[in-house]
Amino acid sequence: MKKDNHKSFFDMNSSASVAIKYGILTTIGLIAYFLIIKLLDLHTNPWFRLLNGLVMACGIYIAIKRYKLISGTTFNYINGFKVGLLTGFLATFIFALFMGIYMFHLDTAFMNALLKDWFQDMSYGGGILIFVILIEGMASTAILSLTFMQVFKNNAKISQNS
Repeated sequence: MKKDNHKSFFDMNSSASVAIKYGILTTIGLIAYFLIIKLLDLHTNPWFRLLNGLVMACGIYIAIKRYKLISGTTFNYINGFKVGLLTGFLATFIFALFMGIYMFHLDTAFMNALLKDWFQDMSYGGGILIFVILIEGMASTAILSLTFMQVFKNNAKISQNS
């Protein structure tokens, strides 16, 4: 029987499956962190959003590290970077969806509290908050993925004495 060397999308060792797994785990971390600061009544303080970056960094780092471990010698910069991007983008979009549901349906006072500090005219609506979450998440994902790939890339030393 001939073995099929083609990797499917659902292969547990594929870059997509690693990114999906760790993207969802990162989202769970982001949501858990938000709910914890909500319980402490600190969720309206924008400075606590900085720790979202730490949660995102951990998720992307672990995803790239895991992918490098399972891919072995076939690991390359592009695939590692792709895993980082997919992990972070997935986490960002799911978290933005959660925040949209939270702000528009569960706690509209939270949205209004944030908007009153940003705008004199509240007619901008919560869409601007979702947009900010998406931009922050995508920007930090790109930066973190590029940064972590400097750690995980395979170094090929070039001889200077040729």
